[in-house]
Amino acid sequence: MMTGTTRVGTVDLHFTSTTVHCTLVLEQELARDDLAKLIEQVDEDLVLSADTPRDDFLVSAYLGKEVGFFNDSFRADQDELSLGEESDEDEEGDDDALGDDEDPFA
Repeated sequence: MMTGTTRVGTVDLHFTSTTVHCTLVLEQELARDDLAKLIEQVDEDLVLSADTPRDDFLVSAYLGKEVGFFNDSFRADQDELSLGEESDEDEEGDDDALGDDEDPFA
């Protein structure tokens, strides 16, 4: 969601047979009136335009920030985000890798 050239947040909608669930993640704090206007705009522009009958529109709003954008090439065992290219070091193995009996959370 954008206000001019500034990203305000993201919205995720899930439609069921009777209800629309919305997860709203704001990247900046909004006054209660502004939040209500934003929710009304999401309802009018996205939910009602889907032309799906609904009994209720449930919104969970959160305040947060983006910490990264990830895809299938990102692995939890990597130190850095993969750009889809494997280095020779990754293919040969890592001397710092944990053994089968070592706990990574200890």
